Amino acid sequence: MQVPERFANLPDYTWPRLRALLDSHAPGGEVVNLSIGEPRHAFPDFVSETISAHAEDFGRYPPNHGSPELLAAIAGWIERRFCVVLDEDRLMVLNGTREGLFSASVALCPESKGGRRPFVLIPNPFYQAYMTGALAAGADPVFLPAIRETGFLPDLDAIDRDVLERTAAFYICSPANPQGAVASRDYWQAILALAERHDFRVFADECYSEIWRSERPVGALEAAADMNSDPERLFVFHSLSKRSNLPGLRSGFVAGGKKGIAEIRRLRSYAGAPLPGPIQRASARVWSDEGHVEASRQRYARKFEMADRILGGIEGYASPPAGFFLWLPVQDGEDAALKLWRETGVRVLPGAYLASEGHGANPGASYIRVAMVADEPELERGLEELRDRL
Repeated sequence: MQVPERFANLPDYTWPRLRALLDSHAPGGEVVNLSIGEPRHAFPDFVSETISAHAEDFGRYPPNHGSPELLAAIAGWIERRFCVVLDEDRLMVLNGTREGLFSASVALCPESKGGRRPFVLIPNPFYQAYMTGALAAGADPVFLPAIRETGFLPDLDAIDRDVLERTAAFYICSPANPQGAVASRDYWQAILALAERHDFRVFADECYSEIWRSERPVGALEAAADMNSDPERLFVFHSLSKRSNLPGLRSGFVAGGKKGIAEIRRLRSYAGAPLPGPIQRASARVWSDEGHVEASRQRYARKFEMADRILGGIEGYASPPAGFFLWLPVQDGEDAALKLWRETGVRVLPGAYLASEGHGANPGASYIRVAMVADEPELERGLEELRDRL
């Protein structure tokens, strides 16, 4: 049996590629893993307590779209954070936002647009669920450079009108992974205006929105509310993985227009995996608590102060305004990652593994991504090795 043609040429996923590059070589020192964006700060004690207290819920099928308590907690957080009031039928709980980012294209992209195969616009570098969601929907991904010259976000003015006319969806990540760039209110509103003019949807990945240095990122929902945008144009994705240091909880949500959310819910009914009941109970408490979020954000700020001190003299270094990655320029990302691993044991991710070839070049090829997740002494050693070796 053959693999469907649209999936036949998929590159290997990021982490098998990294293992293939590094793991046949011995590390040159004590391992410092700065490759994967897996938060290691403490999550609230009440998470384990809540799951244990409601363990009997594992014996029942959970609510498919989210329990009333969890949906109310999410709606309350959205109102506090973005000053936007949403009914619960504009929300759905996700088993990790990767599920929702993939499913949104499958549920909401039309089979054709103007009699032609639709496009899905994707910033380049990108999170791979965007690309596979587009392909699963039968659309063609179109990669838009998100490079230093464009502020690490796609240049909206550079998108060809014919491309926009075929566009069914536009993925945007803000704060961006891996560069940490933040979309302004004007930028969000410009995308939404394009979506209205050319009839497409915007999928806003805001998983890093609560990790910022000095200025809280504007959310797509509040930008849309300011301009009274059609709610069916915008679908926003959030997660407890980064905000609350709970990547293993696999708990997030999507917010959007009622009709679109109904379609995503319908797909979930057939093909998705609802969040287990005890996890939903714990998630409701986590969305309702901000103390642990602020403590974690302050700790990341101190880590970036450390990076500024250690790496600040390196040409091309820039401290990002948000997120928890460094996007460091090097001559060749794969060579740099292999050199660091073999000589020091520091493990980073070649930027090319997060990007696609376009116009004869991969925009991530001359970068490495460094995740600022390790404990401070371990991170300090890793950053000093970076400085000294590269």
